[in-house]
Amino acid sequence: MTFTLTPTYEDNPRLQDLVGRLRDYLDGELADYEAGLGLGPESTYTRAVLEPVWRRSRELGFYGVHLPPDQGGQGLTYTELAALKEEVGASGRILQHSVLGDMGGPLRAGSILQYATDHQLEKYLLPVIRGERACCFSLTETDAGSDVRALRTVAVPEESGGGWRISGHKVFSSAGPFADFSVLIARMAPEPGAPDDAPPVFSAFLVDLDAPGCTVRPGETPMSGEHIESDIVLDNCRVGPEQLLGDVGDGLRIGLGRVTTNRLLHCPTVLGLTRRALGLTLDFARTRQVFGAPLGALQSVQHKLADMTTAYYAARSMTHDALAALDTGGNPRTEAFMCKLFVAESAFRIADEAVQIHGKAGLVRGAEIEWIFRRLRMFRVLTGSSEIQKNGIARDLLSPSRT
Repeated sequence: MTFTLTPTYEDNPRLQDLVGRLRDYLDGELADYEAGLGLGPESTYTRAVLEPVWRRSRELGFYGVHLPPDQGGQGLTYTELAALKEEVGASGRILQHSVLGDMGGPLRAGSILQYATDHQLEKYLLPVIRGERACCFSLTETDAGSDVRALRTVAVPEESGGGWRISGHKVFSSAGPFADFSVLIARMAPEPGAPDDAPPVFSAFLVDLDAPGCTVRPGETPMSGEHIESDIVLDNCRVGPEQLLGDVGDGLRIGLGRVTTNRLLHCPTVLGLTRRALGLTLDFARTRQVFGAPLGALQSVQHKLADMTTAYYAARSMTHDALAALDTGGNPRTEAFMCKLFVAESAFRIADEAVQIHGKAGLVRGAEIEWIFRRLRMFRVLTGSSEIQKNGIARDLLSPSRT
């Protein structure tokens, strides 16, 4: 694909149509909806604000568009889905995360559909796909982030009834403030007589957030200022056997499932935000007058813009190369580590230069470029820090199976 900040996708008529309609919705109807509510990047909003976006996006064919046709989607390839995620990220919309289903919707549910029973599909997951219910994912704890085996939330079997009682404290449950249930990973209490050094067993549960013993508390506010996180506190909360997702012991497989895919699919959203930062900076360089000429006439600024755009192109190209491998049935595990690392670091450097070019105007709270800078800084840590990605790359390179 030749370079442009606004791809046309002329080689893919289906994607070209989807992107065109998505841009129209983002820049038109959704922009008007947000303006009518007076929303800003750090606004606190309720479930009632999001539900109309879920329903309308579903009506327009965007909510769950990646799903197979029998689930109401269009069966997009990963590369096609990435193109839509980039467009959403580049839109500048406050509620961009609700258009494709990232905020409590089908994209948040991820790969768990394959583990669900008919009952779980009917009660929990199909309503999520239809935009009627919302879910969050609860894995992280205060002392268990990248080291997921340090989880302390425990599920104790009931003496009768076949269910469990769960106690623990989950943090950073994105979409938790708006969710009806959580896909929650817990450590299973040791079996009676099990040796002290027995390896821990983890399972996944569908936990209703209004169940007795379950409390949803406001989570920490990240540096982006978004109010989308919650703590999930469980105190002897009962879950029945029908709420076990998969089998006992499948927790980490489900919790970390499709890691390569999810890691890659975070990159297009970041690339979209980066594209937005580039667009705003180019506009500023064209219109800002310095010493009687546009700021962009200065060679020092031109060189910054050239470096920024080249880094964006490189990050985008390697991401789409890895996604193409995924679409053909490959397992680009090492490439996914590389993409997450390179996209995160490149996006941050681009955003940093964007602020530098904007000068004081880029340092003002409320300026869009300042908010994008904060968002992109977070990505160097979220979904696995850059150091974690480097560990993965090195581990794969040094593996005896590598030639």
